[in-house]
Amino acid sequence: MNLYILLALPLLGFTINGLFGKQLPKFVVGALASSLVFIPFVLALTLWSEVKDAAIVSQPFTFLQVGDLNIEFKLMLDRLSLIMTLIITGIGTLIHLYSMAYMADDAGYYKFFAYLNLFIFNMLILVLGANFMMLFFGWEGVGLCSYLLIGFWYHNPDFGYAARKAFVMNRIGDLGLLLGLFMIIQHFGSLDYQVVFSEIAKVSHPQWVYTSIAVLLFVGAMGKSAQIPLYTWLPDAMAGPTPVSALIHAATMVTAGVYLVVRSEVLYALAPMARDLILYVGLATSLLAAFIGLKQNDIKKVLAYSTVSQLGLMFIALGCGAYSAAMFHLATHAFFKALLFLGSGSVIHGMHHEQDFRKMGGLRKAMPLTYVTFLIGTLAISGFPFLSGFFSKDEILLHTFHHSPWVYGLSVFSAGLTGIYMFRMFFLTFHGNYRNDHYAFEKVHESPLLMTIPLMVLAVLSIAGGLLNLPHYLSHSNSEALAHWLEPLFVFGDAAVHVEPSTEWALLGVAVSVFVIAFFWMRQKYVVQGQVAENDDQMTGSAKLLAHKFYVDELYDSLFAKPLQALGAWTYRVLDRKGFVAFTDLMGKVTQWKGQTLARIQSGNIELYLIIMVLAAALMLGIELFA
Repeated sequence: MNLYILLALPLLGFTINGLFGKQLPKFVVGALASSLVFIPFVLALTLWSEVKDAAIVSQPFTFLQVGDLNIEFKLMLDRLSLIMTLIITGIGTLIHLYSMAYMADDAGYYKFFAYLNLFIFNMLILVLGANFMMLFFGWEGVGLCSYLLIGFWYHNPDFGYAARKAFVMNRIGDLGLLLGLFMIIQHFGSLDYQVVFSEIAKVSHPQWVYTSIAVLLFVGAMGKSAQIPLYTWLPDAMAGPTPVSALIHAATMVTAGVYLVVRSEVLYALAPMARDLILYVGLATSLLAAFIGLKQNDIKKVLAYSTVSQLGLMFIALGCGAYSAAMFHLATHAFFKALLFLGSGSVIHGMHHEQDFRKMGGLRKAMPLTYVTFLIGTLAISGFPFLSGFFSKDEILLHTFHHSPWVYGLSVFSAGLTGIYMFRMFFLTFHGNYRNDHYAFEKVHESPLLMTIPLMVLAVLSIAGGLLNLPHYLSHSNSEALAHWLEPLFVFGDAAVHVEPSTEWALLGVAVSVFVIAFFWMRQKYVVQGQVAENDDQMTGSAKLLAHKFYVDELYDSLFAKPLQALGAWTYRVLDRKGFVAFTDLMGKVTQWKGQTLARIQSGNIELYLIIMVLAAALMLGIELFA
């Protein structure tokens, strides 16, 4: 099958809805957009057996040719890109269905689905591209779509600011990625994956070349996957509609950085310093975001910082060389985090756009389906035994223990913080007494079927997602299926961990204990004792510090945003107004003066014209004679 069909279908949806969606019924717009994402999902499933034998490569055509550098537009579907394609199109379909009900009353309904289809198109280019240039093309495309979708409700200036912030901060990371691509061209003469990776594996280059390229590519990943210091855009990106948060900032776009590092495994295997950098940045990000999540009271902001923390956990795995473990957690995280975001959207929909869970409480009675599915997502991300998140986190923690005991200890601590802030949010939202004085409890309602069906499907995936890579202590015949599936892709191999059974059971015991402590502590505090989250003016000390996100945004504003704004204002006032504008005005005045002066000659007196002509002729003759 031609791989271009996978790309053409969502692009077709974007074109039809973008051009004609305003004239079409809303149901037709939503159904068309959803089906043109679902069909690629089915097509990708049919290619599973073919990809198992060898990568499928499309017929290439020249995209750019400069001197000896030839960059082709070529698609490649291998085991890694197939997993990403299934996640993008599968979860994308569910989010499209959900959006049909969630955005039903929005005036920009057709534009929203056009943007969603365009996002899917660019994300597929990113993961199906056979070279770094196509990855970069999709990388920038999803950045554009992110800007359009975050600022979709542009009538609110704060939402527009959030969209610009996301766009600008991602450009910082993208500069690092672009410089890395320039270095790849300089030292390897190509951007094609197969050519570059075979060159890296066979030909020896100075160590600084590998390290520099690896670090620059990781800078790009830091921006897209919201790692320190380029993480502050993602929590603000919650300004977009909730389906946007689920699709872009939970399941797909933010995992592009993880995909980039896994795809470049050959390079990172030869750049241990870069891998150490990935490990420590991921660890710091996971801890910082988890701490901030403890005192956030916006239901979507808690999930946003949870996403940053979980991405940090994936980069910890990458820093340990555990590529399949990172991909396993990427997949399970896509299931339960999409479920949680869509569940939060269901709560916001039922609460008439209220997002502060200090003004909720007791919603389990009014929204039973949302309650059950949200509970499953919360249990999965917190590490409840035998749910998907338990297995993927456990595999990462096992690799960190093998790599470094103190890295393991901090990773376990971050996992414990995850359970604390997630159950805090869950109990304050669905248990206790209803605390909203502006919206009567009788008006709270369960979401329509188009919104709850995706929740139920994602809940099943959050429960059963661990089957993708069951540990050997549960299944000998089907153990570590995902790791074995990806193994042929890694030239230098995936990190393997072999520990004594007693050690493995002890680590499992620690993970379960952390979950139990977080669950019962939060339940005792917010259900049994009936405590509620304090108001902003009641916070002091560390609570206030966490609520204000360690004042990182304020620090960035002071160090970067305000000085650049001041520089821009000075440039406008001095260089532009007093320089360029004044110079332009001067040129206009000079031209006007010349015109007025020369106009005096045009008196209409023929005798005067003849005298001037004679004098001019005499002057020219004199110059010619005496030159």
